[in-house]
Parts: sequence; C-alpha cells; structure tokens
Amino acid sequence: VPSDFGRYGHYRAGALADNRKHAIAFAGKTACLDCHSEVSDLQKGSKHAAVRCEACHGALARHAEDPDVKPAKLAATRLCLTCHRATAGRPAKFPQVEPEDHAGGADCTSCHRPHHPEQEAKS
Repeated sequence: VPSDFGRYGHYRAGALADNRKHAIAFAGKTACLDCHSEVSDLQKGSKHAAVRCEACHGALARHAEDPDVKPAKLAATRLCLTCHRATAGRPAKFPQVEPEDHAGGADCTSCHRPHHPEQEAKS
C-alpha cells in the first residue's frame, strides 16, 4: 500500500501527480470537428449525435496534433456490435441485434450509415 494512501480518506494524494505523467491520448470532439465539420451535419437528428468521436475511432490526440498520423482502420461490424449485440443486460428499448439473424453476415455499413444509422446507407 503506498505510504500516502488514506491521508485524505479513501484517496491517494500522489495519484494526481502520477496521472499527470501520462501523455494526453484523447483530443475531444471539438478538436475532431475542427477538421471534420461535415460529421456534425451527418449526425444531426441521430441518436449517435451524443456519441463522441473517440468512443468509436479511439484516442486521437496524436492525429489531432499531426493529421499525417492516421487513425486505425475500423472494422465496422465488430465495432457496431460492441454496443448493439443483443444481450440480456441491455435495456430492451436500446437497439440490439443478433447479427446472424439481422444481417445474414453482411457488414453493418452495407445498410446503415455509421454517423446516422437510422438512415439507410447510400448505394
């Protein structure tokens, strides 16, 4: 147990200094929209409008600082199913799918637009 644990209750005073040593990994939605403003328009009216960019695209601070640093390529279906695979623990009103029954193996983006999945994908 670190020597500074418990000085302020169930808190370790040195934790703040330890965390300051880590490089910032997330840029935030504002930084993303500075260059990708069209995404805000694509999300209008969608339930995904409340989802922050880095929830799907990963930490993007390095990309925001240097656009030549490309983010990792997304595997859309795997990513979508992180939140939308049918599980007993999710509220029934939350959109959930059994991928085998729902899409017959097709990629989610073949039917849905990633930033506004309520709309059909453009052919």
